[in-house]
Amino acid sequence: MSATETTVELGAFIAGSAEPLSDPVQEIRDPATQRVVGRVTASAAEDIDRAVRAAHDAFAGWSARGVAERGEMVGRAAHAIRAAVDELAPLLTAEQGKPLREAQIELNKAAETLEHYAGLAKELRGAFVFGLDPGVSGQVLRRPLGVVGAIVPWNFPTTLLANKLGPALVAGNTVVAKPADTTPLTTLRLAAIMHDAGLPAGVFNVTAGRGADAGEALVTHPLVRKVGFTGSTPTGRRIMALAAADNKRLTLELGGSDPMIVLEDADLDRAASAASMGRFFNCGQACLAVKRLYLAESVADEVIEAVVQKARRLTVGRGAEPGVQLGPLHSERQRDALEDQLRRTLERGGEVLTGGGRPDNSELSDGWFHEPTIVLEPPQDSPMASEEVFGPALPIWRVRDLDQAIDYANASPFGLGSSVWTSRLDAAADAAERLDCGYTWINSATKVYDELPFGGVKASGFGKEHGSEAFDYYTDQKAVVVRTARRD
Repeated sequence: MSATETTVELGAFIAGSAEPLSDPVQEIRDPATQRVVGRVTASAAEDIDRAVRAAHDAFAGWSARGVAERGEMVGRAAHAIRAAVDELAPLLTAEQGKPLREAQIELNKAAETLEHYAGLAKELRGAFVFGLDPGVSGQVLRRPLGVVGAIVPWNFPTTLLANKLGPALVAGNTVVAKPADTTPLTTLRLAAIMHDAGLPAGVFNVTAGRGADAGEALVTHPLVRKVGFTGSTPTGRRIMALAAADNKRLTLELGGSDPMIVLEDADLDRAASAASMGRFFNCGQACLAVKRLYLAESVADEVIEAVVQKARRLTVGRGAEPGVQLGPLHSERQRDALEDQLRRTLERGGEVLTGGGRPDNSELSDGWFHEPTIVLEPPQDSPMASEEVFGPALPIWRVRDLDQAIDYANASPFGLGSSVWTSRLDAAADAAERLDCGYTWINSATKVYDELPFGGVKASGFGKEHGSEAFDYYTDQKAVVVRTARRD
């Protein structure tokens, strides 16, 4: 999507139809330039009601299909998304701000996740229990829940949607998605592409709008039986309170402050690269980003120097331009929050090793850019240690040993991911057991695998996405007792 192109205008996608733009209209702006790149219908409660009822009407037919057939249809939709990556990536960059290469990675990952669940369709099964009593057996049936509300944030609009859409659809549910109010364009296009690939009308619907209006209307709608949400911890708590009134099922993937621990016997070059990529990918705006780095004292200086040099070499610029590695923060609010967090931290202590402010480049002055930043040894009770850092800034601490690193890591209220770098199997196993989080990488970059369950603890939420375990959160297990023979 180039600067010379006209803006995209999209209404809701409901019951297999891409509706025309209608009032009230919400503008979508490029975080790198503030140019209006799209206009969408800001859905109100009545639009949410139409979408939910369309999904409810489609549920009986969709859930009655064989699970293998549902998997095949989801697989075809995933293939259609892959074929459209070159079309969709510029649109995702324009609305979200990330570099074009990262947009392509995200879209391909979304398709991969849908393909994964399409492939798992034939593995979705219940259980049979023989001999409960003489002549009595038991069955455990998996039944879809009904209409699922999927509420997705702006940092990874398509992959975080696919995490919910894949298991929900294959299990037999229908879905109403509410993307973030600043990144609805790609999601609306995805819905049309999937419908054109054969997904029946009403099975997947998308309504744009603000959380306080469209989001709350979706969560509280009486026909919605499950809500899958990814976003901030305060918003997750609000959704949990709203959903409790009607006993709705929930999956909450919330904030994180992931620690990375590097011990003295680690592969330091690989660890430094993983720290840089894990912190600065998507401009640091990822729940699973590396957000706290703990280094064994004997190797700390070497790793610090390597990470600082990597940060200094990153090319900051507009995501659509060639060679850019770090785009803008997504919004003025995000940059303001990061700058405030840095200010409050440095008032307490710590040393800025590189970055710390906005780029000294007048050509980037219209966007929400911030330099990649490294802060050394801020106090353990400072904002960068105790809050989630959602931007391109990394605090680093030296530690005596693994015990001290784990103590610092577990002091956070969050518990999403973590990583450990060491060549000692006993240390790796010890850390994996003791770290309070839902996911631990050992000597590995922070890549999420569809084959493994993913979810957090503490303030990072509950429930699992990814893995076959995700089906547990999109189905109900029903027990059936069958007397197969009369035995007096």
